[in-house]
Amino acid sequence: MKDLNMTIECVCPFCGKVQLVRVNSDDYDKWENGELVQRAFPYLTPSQREALMTGICDDCWPS
Repeated sequence: MKDLNMTIECVCPFCGKVQLVRVNSDDYDKWENGELVQRAFPYLTPSQREALMTGICDDCWPS
């Protein structure tokens, strides 16, 4: 397992809920430089990846 040495604070733009997502800093750099989120963070859940991209929490995501 990679060293999850970076914590990203994601704030939902609808309800303000704060989500903390732990990632590997090298993977974060890859994502920031254009790598697809699912390739950069295969160890995150789809909800965690969505939080990184948009901030939207599960409660506010449209069903």
